[in-house]
Amino acid sequence: MAKKGNRVQVILECTEHKNSGKPGTSRYITTKNRKNTTDRLELKKFNPILKKMTVHKEIK
Repeated sequence: MAKKGNRVQVILECTEHKNSGKPGTSRYITTKNRKNTTDRLELKKFNPILKKMTVHKEIK
């Protein structure tokens, strides 16, 4: 039987890309420990469409 853990997969989406008006989306998939990080993740990641580092927030 599979072990139940606190690690869950989350999707990070760019916040600046929505306002830019350019087509497409910048998303990253990562994991987080639900027990240690109860609030939503917010990381600076590279957006290849805008070609710069932007803030990506957890969605869903």
